[in-house]
Amino acid sequence: MAPSVAVVILNWNGKNLLEKFLPSVMQSKYQNLQIIVGDNASTDDSVEFIKTNYPQITVLTNDKNYGFAGGYNHILERVNADYFVLLNSDVEVPENWIKPVIDLMQSDEKIAVAQPKIKYQVEKDQFEYAGAAGGFMDLYAYPFCRGRIFDEVELDNNQYNSNTDIFWASGAAFFIKSKAWKEVNGLDADLFAHMEEIDLCWRLKNLGYRIVACADAEVYHLGGGTLNAINPFKTYLNFRNNLIIMQKNLPKGDAYTLIFARIWLDFAAWLRFLLKGKPKFTLAISKAHFHFFRDLNKTAAKRSDKQIPFKNHIGVYKHSIVWAYFVKKLKKFNDLRW
Repeated sequence: MAPSVAVVILNWNGKNLLEKFLPSVMQSKYQNLQIIVGDNASTDDSVEFIKTNYPQITVLTNDKNYGFAGGYNHILERVNADYFVLLNSDVEVPENWIKPVIDLMQSDEKIAVAQPKIKYQVEKDQFEYAGAAGGFMDLYAYPFCRGRIFDEVELDNNQYNSNTDIFWASGAAFFIKSKAWKEVNGLDADLFAHMEEIDLCWRLKNLGYRIVACADAEVYHLGGGTLNAINPFKTYLNFRNNLIIMQKNLPKGDAYTLIFARIWLDFAAWLRFLLKGKPKFTLAISKAHFHFFRDLNKTAAKRSDKQIPFKNHIGVYKHSIVWAYFVKKLKKFNDLRW
């Protein structure tokens, strides 16, 4: 029998998204599949909507909104399957999106996590910002994607039609072996949302696992369904969480030098927002740094004794993506000189 797969959609007041995107998920073709909606204490009638219109879906509820990371942790404690698929509520899927990814992951026990191609739901020939064809990190732990660097999002012209090892997989459509999830205790709930999937992948890579992108499957992500890009809270989470995951996962020698460098690069971003007349975003970065330093001891307690030197990881671009993009004008992934 095929490995069991649980597709788990975390919902918070997302009835409008469920109405739009659940029909495609329900058409998924895989012989050993369960579809679950985990609800983060919604105050709209989305749970009632599911129970009325999709009685075949299992609904699991949390007692409060634990965010993306904590929400999934609480839900997946109650799910039994060989594979978990964390699927955003604003993702449309074709019928055959599951099996190619599972087949790839079954080919090597060291593959812990995978993602399909993630394309834009509004324009399906375009990659989507949050994931594209797989996630990478630069020398200073800036995340970027194959198919999307900063705001430059590429069209899918089959230029990334190869299965490949990556640094991180997007949480929009995140396949993980349940035993790997349990081995590292899932997501870090303190991150709340944003970069929690990068942290999870990084912890698994430090244990010797592989993270891969599957080019034989694709999904279509709307993006910004819960927290859009113009929200300063998103800026706060991204800047704070990026520093936290660096402190957690870098070897000590790398951590001291790279975090110091990142703080100065963050200051450049702070100054850029200030000069553009966006004080809420400068405040968000300041708050992110304050909370990072406030919680240094708490984060230090989460470090494991297994860290691989950062440059030794597959998926690390050993140069500055900021310099490559803004100075050298290298706008596309395949333009980068590795």
